[in-house]
Amino acid sequence: MKFGSHVSTSGGLSKAFVNAQAAGCDAIQIFSKNQQQWKAKPLTEEEISTFRAAHVASGINPLVVHDSYLINLASPDDELQAKSRAAFADEINRCGLLGIPYLVTHPGAHVGSGVEAGLARVSAALDAILEADANPDVTILLETTAGQGTVLGRSFQDLAQIIAACRYPARLGVCLDTCHILVAGYEFRTAESCAAMLAEFDATIGLHRLKIIHANDAQKDLGSKTDRHTHIGEGFVGKDGFRNLMRHAYIRTVPFILETPKDDDPGDDLRNLALLRTLAEETEHAA
Repeated sequence: MKFGSHVSTSGGLSKAFVNAQAAGCDAIQIFSKNQQQWKAKPLTEEEISTFRAAHVASGINPLVVHDSYLINLASPDDELQAKSRAAFADEINRCGLLGIPYLVTHPGAHVGSGVEAGLARVSAALDAILEADANPDVTILLETTAGQGTVLGRSFQDLAQIIAACRYPARLGVCLDTCHILVAGYEFRTAESCAAMLAEFDATIGLHRLKIIHANDAQKDLGSKTDRHTHIGEGFVGKDGFRNLMRHAYIRTVPFILETPKDDDPGDDLRNLALLRTLAEETEHAA
C-alpha cells in the first residue's frame, strides 16, 4: 500500500519532494498555486523542468493536486461560475504541464438553488471545461464531502449523478475522504458496515473510479456534517475504521493521503503515516 500527505510547496513547487521525503511519503498532494487566490503567474519552463526532474529523482507516485477552495462549479451566480470555470481550467492545465495525473475538487455548493440544479451546473461546467481541454492524461477526482450547508457531494449518489450527466465520464474519478463520509452519515467502523458501505459505493459509482483516499480521522461523530479533521486513531473514525477499509482488496491498491493537522510538521505526518502503515500490516493477511 502507498501512503502520503498534503505537503507544502513553500520555496517553489519542486520543494514538495524534499518535504515529502522528510515526512516519509510514498505519494503526495499539493496545491499548484495559492489556494486562496483566483489567479497565479503562469508556470515557467524552468519551474516545470525542475519539478519534473525532482519528481523522477524522488520516485514518489502518484502526485495529486487539490484545486483552489475558491472554485464553485455549482454556483448559480454567473460571475462566480465564469471565474470558477476559468480557474478550474487553469488548474487542469497546470497539472498537465507538471505531469500530475490527478486533480481533486469539491463538487461545490448550490447556495440555496437546490441540489438538482447544483449537480446539473457542475456537470455542465465540466462539459464546457473538458471540451476545450488539451490534457487527456489528467483525471478529475470528485471528492466526497461532509455535507455541511448547501455543499454537494455528501452522498455517493451526488457524485454518480454528476458523472452520469457529464459527456466526458472517462475523465472523472472519485476521492473518498474518511472524515467526510463518516460525518456525512456513512458508517464503516465495523466489518459488516464497511462491507456494506463499499458495496453501496461500487453499486452507485463503481470502485474502479476510486483513485485516492484522503485519510483523516474526524473530530465529530457519524452524521454530524462537521468537517473537522484530526490525527489518525484519535477521532471518531478510529483505528477500526481504517483497519476495515484496508481489509478490502481493492482499497489496498488505492493510495492513502493525509490531510491531518500539522502542528509538528513533519512530526505529525511521520506519526500518522507510521500508524497507517502499522494498521495496513495488521490487515495484510485478511485482505
